[in-house]
Amino acid sequence: MTATRSRLLTALELAAAGVPVLPLRQGKVPFGNCRACAKNACGGRPNMKSAGPCQCPAVCHAWAAATTDPDVITSLAWTAAWRQAVAVAYHPGEAELTVVDLDNSAAVEWARETLPVTRTVPTTRGEHWIYRGAMRSHNAVRPGVDIKSFMAYARWLGPGTGRMADLPSAVRDMVVKEETTPARGEVVSSVSGRATWDRTVATGCRHTERYVRTGLDRGLAKVCSHTESGAGSQAFGVARFLAAQHAHCPGPCGLDAIGEEIVAAAVSVGVPDTYARRAVANGLETAPERAACKPSHNPVNGPQGAVQAVPRAAVGEPKGVARQGVLSALRPDPLPNTSGGRTAS
Repeated sequence: MTATRSRLLTALELAAAGVPVLPLRQGKVPFGNCRACAKNACGGRPNMKSAGPCQCPAVCHAWAAATTDPDVITSLAWTAAWRQAVAVAYHPGEAELTVVDLDNSAAVEWARETLPVTRTVPTTRGEHWIYRGAMRSHNAVRPGVDIKSFMAYARWLGPGTGRMADLPSAVRDMVVKEETTPARGEVVSSVSGRATWDRTVATGCRHTERYVRTGLDRGLAKVCSHTESGAGSQAFGVARFLAAQHAHCPGPCGLDAIGEEIVAAAVSVGVPDTYARRAVANGLETAPERAACKPSHNPVNGPQGAVQAVPRAAVGEPKGVARQGVLSALRPDPLPNTSGGRTAS
């Protein structure tokens, strides 16, 4: 079997398990954009930070080109790329995974002392620690450590060993700390002491913790992607959309805590605290489904309808294989079923 065919078959196996894939060229990096997409002239793909209309059939826009569609993976437009490819990559976030990329032995030692044991994959210089659950990506959260999930790609280096654990708060907190720490000489609004959502504040929510957390993280990633402008408006939109998803929960669902996290995300990219709070409050109050079902009791618990985004059908809840955790078709120890779920060195 040729190397090209081997990589293509690996990509198809991953796609069948619900893992969006793309080829990597020499240097183990994504292929460049085609002429029509050069310098983002096409406006970008719909799943990028600044959503655009691009439907280019080529392997353009790096991680955003990753797909589970076998017709695309084997298309003429991708064939030339596979012939030149040196590796297969995947998009962790869309597969409901987070990769902690440990780039050297010191980082690996730190992880072994600090993080919960999970599935590990050896890399050229270190290891990938893979957790079940998605979050915002961030490079250099500490020396030799990158977090790769949404809007990132990771090189496929095999299924690894060990049972995959749920994404721990210790990993999420590294990104929050990095994004809210000001550069020397700068001041940001304090986010310490803000409420954060967990199951203890959502005793009446009908959704699983993982389902809610995934939707919230998607929304926070959208807010944080607006580093130049528009973060306040995005915070309003995220709050409005997420509140509507839980309009029919009996409550309480911890909506106040969800709102605090959205506010913190907006503040971290420069939105004044007062403005962020007003935008989020308006978003929560004007959610269309929530407004139609607004309860008249238990006001101390806030608006009913905790928040989460609905996972994408391509790799989310409707996928039987992906529901058990992406890579389940390849791992020797299948994960137990979950009722509400949805992975570059």
